Amino acid sequence: MSAETLQQIAPAGARAGAPAPEDLAELIGAFNEVTTRLQRTHETLRAQVSRLESELHDANEQLRRTERLAALGEMAAGIAHEVRNPLGSIRLYASMLADDLADRPAERETALKIASAVRGLDGVVGDVLSFARPISPQHDACTAQELFDDALAACAACLQREGIEVRREDAQRRPVAIECDGTLVRQALINVVRNAIEAIAGAGDPSRERTVTLDASRTRVREKAGDAAPMISLRVRDTGPGVTPEVVARMFNPFFTTRHTGTGLGLAIVHRIVDAHGGRVRVRNAPEGGAVVELLLPAEPGARSQRHDRDTETPTP
Repeated sequence: MSAETLQQIAPAGARAGAPAPEDLAELIGAFNEVTTRLQRTHETLRAQVSRLESELHDANEQLRRTERLAALGEMAAGIAHEVRNPLGSIRLYASMLADDLADRPAERETALKIASAVRGLDGVVGDVLSFARPISPQHDACTAQELFDDALAACAACLQREGIEVRREDAQRRPVAIECDGTLVRQALINVVRNAIEAIAGAGDPSRERTVTLDASRTRVREKAGDAAPMISLRVRDTGPGVTPEVVARMFNPFFTTRHTGTGLGLAIVHRIVDAHGGRVRVRNAPEGGAVVELLLPAEPGARSQRHDRDTETPTP
């Protein structure tokens, strides 16, 4: 709006004592500045509304997923309890039968196979109950190195049987202190290491390096709100064939598996444990080949509320 236009629309009395052109120019400049600020504020508010709508959509999706998993967990727990009781009886009778058939090796071998199959089914039932059980972490002080040590001790027989080497990059650094439920996080790491072992064993390429690499460090991860939160990163890298985007999108769903054996609950339990700690899980393919599973746990558990947000991005921030 020009000074001439303002003079034309002003009342006659006002034009009689009209301000000087330089005063009008200053007034117009101030008006334009205020308009520009209002426009910027409007754009900022619109961006914030868009971000909040996106976060609300994500939260609602996660809430629906949590409700579905809770319902699935209750149903699975009920079935598992009903199955476990007769399994115990079958295992007992199979053992008694094997003892009675000590002088008949062929028949005794059949009874032992029944007992072995029952033990396998009991393991499946145990996985289902572990998935369905409510998780309430009790935070204690420990180090990432201690958690890795315990996980490797539990997987030692599998590692030796498959001829897989373990590399500890975390051993080259100072111990990484962490506050978490040690029992739960150990179980999560055991499941991840076992998954890495299975990936290497299932690759079917004798020329491929057979190595599981462990590492831990402190890092900062950007949240959806834009803040960078301090976290502890626990990484397990294998030299298997890697993972496709389709598998990454589904690998933490209960009962999903790409293998001929197993319940598909191992990684689902991992996600539940990390989620209960207020953390997240990331999966990506390593540049040198193989997959990397990264467990991110809050470095300051008391400063964060529990998260229910699966995030399996390919890049790591």
